[in-house]
Amino acid sequence: MSGSSFGKVFQVTTYGESHGKALGVVIDGCPCGVPLSEEDVQRDLDLRKPGSNKYGTKRTESDKAVILSGIFEGRTTGTPISIAVFNEDQNPRDYSLISDIFRPGHADYTFEKKYGFRDFRGGGRSSGRETLSRVAAGAVAKKILAEIGINFLTYTKSIGNIECEKNDFGSIKKNPLYMPDNAAAEKASLFLDECIKNRNSAGGIIECIINGLPAGLGEPVFDKLDACLAKAIFSIGAVKGFEIGSGFKSAVMSGSENNDSFFADGSGNIKKITNNSGGVLGGISDGSPLIFRAAFKPTPSIGAMQKTSDSSGRNREIEITGRHDPVIVPRAVIVVEAMAAITVADLLMQNMFSKIENIKKIYQA
Repeated sequence: MSGSSFGKVFQVTTYGESHGKALGVVIDGCPCGVPLSEEDVQRDLDLRKPGSNKYGTKRTESDKAVILSGIFEGRTTGTPISIAVFNEDQNPRDYSLISDIFRPGHADYTFEKKYGFRDFRGGGRSSGRETLSRVAAGAVAKKILAEIGINFLTYTKSIGNIECEKNDFGSIKKNPLYMPDNAAAEKASLFLDECIKNRNSAGGIIECIINGLPAGLGEPVFDKLDACLAKAIFSIGAVKGFEIGSGFKSAVMSGSENNDSFFADGSGNIKKITNNSGGVLGGISDGSPLIFRAAFKPTPSIGAMQKTSDSSGRNREIEITGRHDPVIVPRAVIVVEAMAAITVADLLMQNMFSKIENIKKIYQA
């Protein structure tokens, strides 16, 4: 199975299965001298781990990060960084009764067709638990980016058809759904309680704002900044939609409405009056805040009866038991942020050598 690595210079490779011994990540290409500790990684893992909010799975995992290599005296050495998280609450018995059944909305059928063999313990590599490896790598990427003033604000924009009507960013961590609107969070909580009662699930939208990006990040053809971000975000298993700036709304806007006018601020800086482009023009960052959204489908593991079939070609019915999230959006907020950080870090490092002046600075230092 290929495809477990992401990035060209800042490259991350994830490993492990949902109910195996451990999961983790190897990060290659991290600059030396970046302050980094297990606590830095743990802060982000705690936002994603099972049991982090009442609407998450009841699986009990500490998700304790262990850095195995690449750190000396609290700083990165420039060599590969390996981070492991050992599973503590595996329960493959939850899946033994459905080992030959294709769960609706899951990758069981496609794995079976591609490989002729699959790890049915929670989906193996296709499990949402794989994302903890991404979060660990994202924590490292964010430490690098923080050194040059790039930071992230990521939150739940909507759950089901309940959308935030205001952006009170101070309230994001004051409700279990990570919504910048406490009133919307209360409505969404009642909606999710109904989903749980009906043994059903819900989806939602996550929005990410990246501040501090310099103009000039991204390549103009196949490695556009927005294209790279789209690939990164779509690589998260439950994502079904991606948009940047005005996104799909731009399809119904006129050119005069959608175009962002420029103005000189009098100090030699060029800025935009609006930001319908979401901070990207021609695949290259324009210095404005980069704003994108990701749409997450409802959790496919639900207790309600569903029709399906099995590997022997028999029609079956299934009620999925076990420990599953009625909504994955709150726990996925940090996953979206992690993939955005990994993408930006990788493109920044690629960008280092796009100008001869930068190369001269390095070799003349």
